[in-house]
Amino acid sequence: MTKPRNEQVSLEETSFYHCMVRCVRRAYLCGADSETGENFDHRKQWLVSRLRFLSYVYAIDICVYAIMSNHYHVVLHVDQVRAQSWSDDGVVERWLQLYNGDVLINRWLAARETMSTAELQAVSVTIAQWRERLCSISWFMRGVNETIARMANEEDNCKGRFWEGRFKSQALLDEGALLTCMAYVDLNPVRAAMADDLIDSDFPSIQQRLFDYAKIQNHPNQNRYRTNTHPACF
Repeated sequence: MTKPRNEQVSLEETSFYHCMVRCVRRAYLCGADSETGENFDHRKQWLVSRLRFLSYVYAIDICVYAIMSNHYHVVLHVDQVRAQSWSDDGVVERWLQLYNGDVLINRWLAARETMSTAELQAVSVTIAQWRERLCSISWFMRGVNETIARMANEEDNCKGRFWEGRFKSQALLDEGALLTCMAYVDLNPVRAAMADDLIDSDFPSIQQRLFDYAKIQNHPNQNRYRTNTHPACF
């Protein structure tokens, strides 16, 4: 039986989650379709760019991803401590990169000293809600999927669903589960015969990590300036 979303994500149990989303009817809407002859490989870069952008805005790190022709995988790490460390101004700045504000927030940004106690309390409630959403996997995945769907529909000059559903989520409860899942995601293109080896796989994150590792080996001093929020993520 399918579990409700709030039972699938419990940050008290783990901060690591494997998420997967399929294109509607499992069609090749992000790759080459041998039946129609159309090729949408460029949409894979859309997904990579969107994932990376949102990882900077949200308190969510990307551990690994793999963009396939009709679905994609991503392993996420939710960093609640980072979200709580942001100032109220920082939360608002991040949120407004993605969504519109409201009248009270706009007034607070312009002249908060003129606002009443009740208005300031209302602003605090809104900011607390935004802070919570900025470390929410559901909001993160929504920010990815809705944007890509709109871009693809505009490109195809059509309407309707692009994704089969919101996303499927699997909690990774220990280090063994995390490493096994990361390896599974990294190897997706090789298993699907899209590439012969990892270095030739264009849209799993392992390729970028291999390039980065090679740079570190060639320029070891640069490693001193590398900062990660978590060793499993980038």
